[in-house]
Amino acid sequence: MPVSEKEFIALVNENRGIIYKVIRLYINQEEDTRDLYQEIVFQAWKSYPRFDGRSKFSTWLYRVGLNTVLTFKRKPVVVIPHEDLASLHVAQTKTNTDESEALYVAIRQLPEVDRMIITLHLDGYENEEIAEITGLTKNNTAVKLHRIKDILIKKLKAE
Repeated sequence: MPVSEKEFIALVNENRGIIYKVIRLYINQEEDTRDLYQEIVFQAWKSYPRFDGRSKFSTWLYRVGLNTVLTFKRKPVVVIPHEDLASLHVAQTKTNTDESEALYVAIRQLPEVDRMIITLHLDGYENEEIAEITGLTKNNTAVKLHRIKDILIKKLKAE
C-alpha cells in the first residue's frame, strides 16, 4: 500500500497522543522522550509498507510504539528512584490532575506487559484489540485486565 510522506505524517499527527502515552509509561527522561518519539515515527515509516489495514492505524501504531520502546529499554538506562516518579514532568501532559498523575505512577510500577494492557484499556481499546497488539488471547487479556485493575485499586487506596 504505497503512501505519500504527507499522508503518513497526517496519520502520525492524528495519533501522536498514542506515541506519547506509550513513551510516558516506560521512559522517565525528557531527552529520551524526544529521541524515542523520533525513533517510533522512523520505525513506523519503515514498517508502514507492511501495514495491511486489517487493524486500525492507531492499533498498528500502538504496537510499533510498544515494540520500539521495549527495544529501547533493553539498552542501559539511568534508573530514577521510585520517590522521584511522581515529580516527573513530560511536556505533553500539561492537563494532568493529581488523580491521573497518581494513576500513572501506579501504572509505572506494574510489569511491562501489565502496563501495556491497562494503558490500551484506558485508551478505549477492546479486549480483542488488546489481544491483537499484545499477542495474548482475548480470554487471557480479560483475566489479566481484571487482576491489574484490582492491583491498581489497592495501590491507589494505599496512598
